[in-house]
Amino acid sequence: MIPLKTVNDLINKHASLEKELSSSEIDKNSFAEKSKEYADLSEIIKIAKIYATYEENKKEIQSILEDRNSDPDLLKMAETELADLEAQKDINEKKLKLFLLPKDEADKKNAIIEIRAGTGGLEASLFASDLFKMYEKVSYKKKWLVELISISRSEAGGLKEVIASIKGNNIYSTLKYESGVHRVQRVPDTETQGRVHTSAATVAVLPEAEEVDLKINDSDLRIDVFRAGGPGGQSVNTTDSAVRITHIPTGLSVSQQDEKSQHKNKAKGMKILRSRLYELERSRIEKERSKDRKSKIGTGDRSERIRTYNFPQGRVTDHRINLTLHKLDEFLQGEVFDEMIEALTLQAQEESLNILN
Repeated sequence: MIPLKTVNDLINKHASLEKELSSSEIDKNSFAEKSKEYADLSEIIKIAKIYATYEENKKEIQSILEDRNSDPDLLKMAETELADLEAQKDINEKKLKLFLLPKDEADKKNAIIEIRAGTGGLEASLFASDLFKMYEKVSYKKKWLVELISISRSEAGGLKEVIASIKGNNIYSTLKYESGVHRVQRVPDTETQGRVHTSAATVAVLPEAEEVDLKINDSDLRIDVFRAGGPGGQSVNTTDSAVRITHIPTGLSVSQQDEKSQHKNKAKGMKILRSRLYELERSRIEKERSKDRKSKIGTGDRSERIRTYNFPQGRVTDHRINLTLHKLDEFLQGEVFDEMIEALTLQAQEESLNILN
């Protein structure tokens, strides 16, 4: 059971912030921060107030049940009311525990998504393209903005690699469970005997880091420029526009050559590098916190097979939660994507609550 003091602290904090925000004397510099805190608390305050009155309401009902002179009909009503009160208390307690769980500061950030063709040759590149199209459709439905950072196409019209920035509300909290190996089982167009082939693509979702999130010293960077390769405009292969940025302390390296401008390539490369370094530090902290446990969801392990897309059977299966949706076509169109994400989020929350308990 959650200590009553903890619940009352939430209620008092909400009232205090409400008073501050309605005052003309509030510091303008802290107004935005306190408004956000107030809005976050407002989501749970009604439940907190109900939960705070649980013991008092329970005593009133029990006094009726313990009164030998109580009317039989009144006793039945009291028994039903007590059962409802207990059930509602359990629901509210779970919601409060979820609210009190440590917040992932990255959840409300934009995200950088990286998709790469894995085992399976040209078929893998076609699958990587299918995955990217799926995330584009999900983004369109949610009114998110997708900005392409870099792209490398295969001979078959698929994608060897694509990196994009996705901007909007609560992007990372929605997409963070997508990191890992996605496997596809289907008959390729080039297969004459109808045999099912298995291919794979890897997906990495990183919270997009801002400069305030991570300080990168110029002395820690080595920047090399070179001539871009591959198809392009007339200036490609004639100017040193491509950029490779190496973070010396970690050895992380990013190459960018999609733009004709060296300056633009450097800016895009720094965006990717900053987010990878930010995620590296987040992973290090998470490992320290979870030495005694291994959560099967949200580990960010890109070598872990997380999902299978089976075309012959028309199903998509997430192996972390053993959930199968027989709606593969709809899933790839972004139609039932939320159904999978909600199940993953719920399971992750349950695991966090078990740890808390």
